[in-house]
Amino acid sequence: MEESKTSDRLSVFLDSGIYRFENSNVVFIDPVRVLNLSYNRHRVSPTAYYSRFFHSKCSGQDRHETKLSSSSKKRKRREKKPHSLNERERAADQRHRQARPMLLKALECLLTATDLLAIMRNLRSESCPFECREAPLHHNEHALTELCRVWQAPLYEITLNFPKHHEPSKDVGSPIDQCNGQRIIPVFNNLVVNETISDVDAEFLNEKYILPRESCFYMSDLEQIHNLIPAESDCGFNLIVVDPPWENASASQKLLYPTLPNRYFLSLPIKQLAHIDGALIALWVTNREKLRNFVEKELFPSWGAHYAATFYWLKVKADGSLISDLDLFHHRPYECLLLGYCHGKGRNSEHMSSWSDKVIISIPGDYSRKPPIGELLLEHVPGPKHARCIELFAREMIGGWTSWGNEPLHFQKSSYFVER
Repeated sequence: MEESKTSDRLSVFLDSGIYRFENSNVVFIDPVRVLNLSYNRHRVSPTAYYSRFFHSKCSGQDRHETKLSSSSKKRKRREKKPHSLNERERAADQRHRQARPMLLKALECLLTATDLLAIMRNLRSESCPFECREAPLHHNEHALTELCRVWQAPLYEITLNFPKHHEPSKDVGSPIDQCNGQRIIPVFNNLVVNETISDVDAEFLNEKYILPRESCFYMSDLEQIHNLIPAESDCGFNLIVVDPPWENASASQKLLYPTLPNRYFLSLPIKQLAHIDGALIALWVTNREKLRNFVEKELFPSWGAHYAATFYWLKVKADGSLISDLDLFHHRPYECLLLGYCHGKGRNSEHMSSWSDKVIISIPGDYSRKPPIGELLLEHVPGPKHARCIELFAREMIGGWTSWGNEPLHFQKSSYFVER
């Protein structure tokens, strides 16, 4: 019986990318499988997505040097003198201690799932024996974020190349050239829509992108986000995922994306974006205590959001081990997704009472790239069954979603995909 249940869970995982451990609030996600549900002509390249935390095929000398470097760093860490924690650090440590038993139990669930572990080890090369694509190199990383701000921004256009036999939805925004299935529209400060049930090739400044089915993006600076507020409140969003570019010394050092001071996020029009029947808010945060206090005391209240639960994203390597020591103070191997409700006319009390904290396990992709967790949240979303979903500060797109930010096309570059 147990073998049959395990087989069923594996079968569901292979189709959906989500593995739900029995009798626990623990799930494992393969982001590549989840994302591929948004595409039928292309698929996300596993080798491009999983650019870290898999054993590289380096030479013996490289491995030897890596081990020496790693052991040297460990020695340096051990040589540091211990220091007493300040008030904020003690509060952060207390939060960690409260979550620690649940995280350890989640890791135990994973390490005892031998069939799943066997699949995990091959996720990077799975189903693509002839694929040798590596993670794209990030040249001109800030091109999109910089172009948003120049005076010529309204003049830039993107070309959508629809397949010959595309099937659009009933409401089509702008006309498609029936001869070649091509649409040319402004790329900045404009809602760019792929209303078809197929993914679409796009071109912008000699770069090729892949847009998932039934998706749209609005690429702009923060000042333009109010253009997404619906004219009618019953056309608002039921699920709002926010991944803010929090100020972070590490992100600044690596020059991966520009960050914003906390006060800027207070101006996000969450209440106006929310559906009249209410909305579930999912906010990604770091483990800094100062940030958690800001969210609890200022940010959620300003958005009209009431805290409901926390999801912990536990990051592991391909062999199931944590990417860093669980108790490493400034580099915890997990991040938090804080969940709250903007109440609608029905008050949503039935949704809030059904919540409990959960652990989501996955192998991380590129730096700052979050796993696609929308499917795990939909069962808790208030309002219509066909939920309207939006991600703010998005760096990639998902089928059926609206993506807003100054670089929603970042992970849509064709170099992250392979043709089916």
